[in-house]
Amino acid sequence: MKSDAKIYCVGGAVRDQLLGLPVQDHDWVVVGSTPEAMAAQGFQPVGKDFPVFLHPQTHEEYALARTERKTARGYKGFAVYAAPDVTLEQDLLRRDFTVNAIAQDADGNLIDPYNGVSDLRAGILRHVSAAFGEDPVRILRAARFAARFGFAIAPETLALMRDMVNSGEVDALVAERVWQELARGLMEKTPSRFLETLRSCGALAKILPEVDALFGVPQPEKYHPEIDCGIHTLLVVDDAAQRDYPLEVRFAALAHDLGKATTPKDILPRHIGHELRSVELVKRLSQRLRVPGECRDLALLAARFHSDIHHAFKLRAETIVKLFQSADAWRRPERFAQLLQACATDAHGRTGHEQDDYPQADYLLQLLATARALDAGEIASHCADQAAIPERVRLARVAAIEKMVQKDSKGSW
Repeated sequence: MKSDAKIYCVGGAVRDQLLGLPVQDHDWVVVGSTPEAMAAQGFQPVGKDFPVFLHPQTHEEYALARTERKTARGYKGFAVYAAPDVTLEQDLLRRDFTVNAIAQDADGNLIDPYNGVSDLRAGILRHVSAAFGEDPVRILRAARFAARFGFAIAPETLALMRDMVNSGEVDALVAERVWQELARGLMEKTPSRFLETLRSCGALAKILPEVDALFGVPQPEKYHPEIDCGIHTLLVVDDAAQRDYPLEVRFAALAHDLGKATTPKDILPRHIGHELRSVELVKRLSQRLRVPGECRDLALLAARFHSDIHHAFKLRAETIVKLFQSADAWRRPERFAQLLQACATDAHGRTGHEQDDYPQADYLLQLLATARALDAGEIASHCADQAAIPERVRLARVAAIEKMVQKDSKGSW
């Protein structure tokens, strides 16, 4: 490395340190050096689009100071210039928010040319420069940081985000990146703020039109109509976050009610019922965003069966066995438990019901354990006709559950 090169800690590590939060990773920017000088010091090059190197001992990332110039639509359409004459201020200028454009030198001194410390104290996400509008991923990052820190979006930044949506810049986002940011947003402390931020700038209608369509759609009379289906969804995803549920459950919470929104008749006819419409919309959303199978499959189950599970105490033994079979609960009881978590968080997503018990979960898990405890091999050994074995096993499960099924509806809601 050149002797006159200077190294600064930048970005999230500095931000989180100032917020008093644990620092997970450090990012470093090197000013006044070259790729050759970095390699001579033992740094391993890893960057494809711009010079990034791994430290030979710590394996942390060190990037040469650089500038960027927009060359095409989308988040990859940039030309990068990295050279010893690029200053720290120029490197920080290309960053997204002022709170991420703070650097710290080796002596602990802060370099804050764009007043990020002030915005950090005020809890504001403000773009550093007009170049923010050249990268549509930054809209998703704004939503994610709002969900993580509870920060407000500066009015001028929100206006720029709206312009990006209206100009079609958001349309250039690729499915994999949208899902990556959505998944991270759902795993934040308050995922409703992720969705609300996207909706406030018009991006939700572009990225998740199925969710955006829920706003303004009244809830059925028996399900607290004072909040619409969109607000209900916000409450549900926040409940899932507060209970520290995994991503699969949080995505199911997001997508369980998609069919309640109005959809064009040529896409999904109204007469098929909102559960089946929800299933079809989950399929389409998952295919479009290339949602991982575990998340997609749990969301499909929640969309199809959450109403049945809510009314578990009223279900006949035959119906309960059919539910277990359809959800593949015999082979995958852990996923069925996650399905019950998604249903419970749906029940909690109503004003005044956040702390309610959800006895349906324990009830169904107890019935499932009883049915799974049956010895299918023993049943098969007493069945002369092998083709009849599945039905014999099913009838045995129904009989076992029948003995336990409660006849009242005290747990139904």
